[in-house]
Amino acid sequence: MTTHDPVNNPKHYTQHPSGIEAIQITEHMSFCLGNAVKYVWRADLKNDAIEDLRKAVWYIEREIDRRKRLTAAQYQQSEYQSSSAADPQLGPGRQLFGTMGVLGGRPV
Repeated sequence: MTTHDPVNNPKHYTQHPSGIEAIQITEHMSFCLGNAVKYVWRADLKNDAIEDLRKAVWYIEREIDRRKRLTAAQYQQSEYQSSSAADPQLGPGRQLFGTMGVLGGRPV
């Protein structure tokens, strides 16, 4: 018989009817998407399912925003690279900078 370990093996980690722990699925996902799945997965195994579902929505909205920013940054990057390739006076330094990409003021 396994003793309850609230750090490494809380009861709600292993109570899902499938016998699968959320981490077995979520470790293959982005942070936000994995957390959303985790909260949905364990919503009925803890005290407040509605709170957990709200947390899942929060992470899903954050993931959607992240993907929108990535899509916009990728579009801008491709536009810049197209214009850089057409203008040889920009030089290799500016072309290299265009491939780095910037997201929310931070390099990506």
